[in-house]
Amino acid sequence: MYTLTSNPTTDPDALELAKELDGLPLALATAGSYLDQVPAVRVSDYLRLYKESWLQLLESSPEVSSYEDRMLYSTWQLSYDHVKRQNELSAKLLCFWAYFDSQDLWLELLLHVDSDSPDWLHQLTKDEISFHEAIRVLVNHGLVEAHTSPLKLIESQGYSMHLCVHSWTIHILNKPWNYNLATLAVGFVASHIHRINGAWVTEQRIIQHATRCSYMLLKSLAIVVEDNTNAWACYNLGVLFDNQGKLLEAEHMYQRTLQGYEKAYGPDHIETLDTLNNLGILYKDQGKLVLAEQIYQRALQGYEKAYGPDHINTLDTINNLGVLYDSQGKLLEAEQMYQRALQGYKKAYGPDHIETLDTLNNLGVLYDSQGKLLEAEHMYQRALQGYEKAYGPDYTNALNTINNLGVLYDSQGKLFEAEHMYQRALQGYEKAYGPDHTNTLNTINNLGVLYGSQGKLLEAEHMYQRVLQGYESAVGIEDVATFPQAVNTMFNLGLLFQNQGDLEKAKIYISKALFGCEKIYGPDHSESQEVRDILRDLDSQTERQARGKVDMLLSSL
Repeated sequence: MYTLTSNPTTDPDALELAKELDGLPLALATAGSYLDQVPAVRVSDYLRLYKESWLQLLESSPEVSSYEDRMLYSTWQLSYDHVKRQNELSAKLLCFWAYFDSQDLWLELLLHVDSDSPDWLHQLTKDEISFHEAIRVLVNHGLVEAHTSPLKLIESQGYSMHLCVHSWTIHILNKPWNYNLATLAVGFVASHIHRINGAWVTEQRIIQHATRCSYMLLKSLAIVVEDNTNAWACYNLGVLFDNQGKLLEAEHMYQRTLQGYEKAYGPDHIETLDTLNNLGILYKDQGKLVLAEQIYQRALQGYEKAYGPDHINTLDTINNLGVLYDSQGKLLEAEQMYQRALQGYKKAYGPDHIETLDTLNNLGVLYDSQGKLLEAEHMYQRALQGYEKAYGPDYTNALNTINNLGVLYDSQGKLFEAEHMYQRALQGYEKAYGPDHTNTLNTINNLGVLYGSQGKLLEAEHMYQRVLQGYESAVGIEDVATFPQAVNTMFNLGLLFQNQGDLEKAKIYISKALFGCEKIYGPDHSESQEVRDILRDLDSQTERQARGKVDMLLSSL
């Protein structure tokens, strides 16, 4: 393989080119890949072509002021020109890549072509051979490399490009901006989100592309969401962000969806109302309970007006209102909503339908919070029997109820039964979702709470640390600080260290929990205030502990 860095002094042209490229590794690597792919071109020829490319870039893109960027962009332009001559599909794919994230582009993500898609995309994705052949040309020119992912891939291997190369494809190769390609990329990502239907691993894989699409929709493509043209795509992106705990990003997408549907269909159309319902759920998860109730009521009025009081969407929103009132402590109103939803579901579907059983489970949660433990256990057992009868013992909703039974038994002091339920739920979640899914980690967190109440402090700490590691793996180290379930575990771990008398570690984790609560709910929310009060108590305890040590030291003198 030709290289400009091995011994350029043996070739004066190579030495001049290396000086011209200022020894920049990326530029040297690209030039070397080009010369390796085009052996008929001498180094002196490449140097001449490079200088011509530099002048063209200076004329076409005077805003590129960085000397380093101009060197890189000129070398990549030469490689691109040769790629275009060698394989037109490779060149088209490189241009299209600007509208995705730079990391991990894979075949299945591009398989959403339809009759309106460009012919070259049909050719590129007609089979694996065509796609990988186009990619191979880009790899050989040093523009793309195989992506290494820590995830256990369900779909095929992906490919990535350096961030600098990606920046060049965005700002130079796609100048002017191609709105048709951008809209096409958004549609592909949104369609794939719909196809994977909540598959955790693939959601993790596609999230960076969704973030890229969200940026384009909010910044560069705002015009295409003024009607329903891309509202459906915004909706799917919102669902993905919501599932991944990226609540602010989900809110932006749902708001953009709502604008599109309201303009296209009006306030009482099913698409508009479904988006409102999802926004209500999102606001509830963010702790914006008053706003969530307003959105739910608006959706409920629309559903009742358009479809009647017994329509399934009406009942779903009534059930969601029950969940909201439960979280607000409005237990009587919550029970009324649940009972109303339950009667509607029974009438519409029968006693063993999933919606009916889910509402029974919700009633169990409500009765548990009311202290009606026997009624709660009765609801849980009814729901669990229905799930197991209709869907089997490993059905995920059945596992949720098993976990809830563990919480109930824990609160009743039936610690053996609680541990049995938690372990049963944990095995089911790991089988269904894997070790890093939120449901799996929530149950491990519950086991940590249980072990703490049993005085098994080391086992409890092990559970909590396992949870935090899982969330770091699932949502990323940067995002874990503001992921609600992870923040809850940080809080629990802080309390555990406080009970162990390790106040310094306790303060570290309670401080992290406070940071997360303030980011998620705001500084004035009750959750934030509670954590802040505990942190103040820890500061006072630490001060008293330090003062006590000083007094002991003085008394010993």
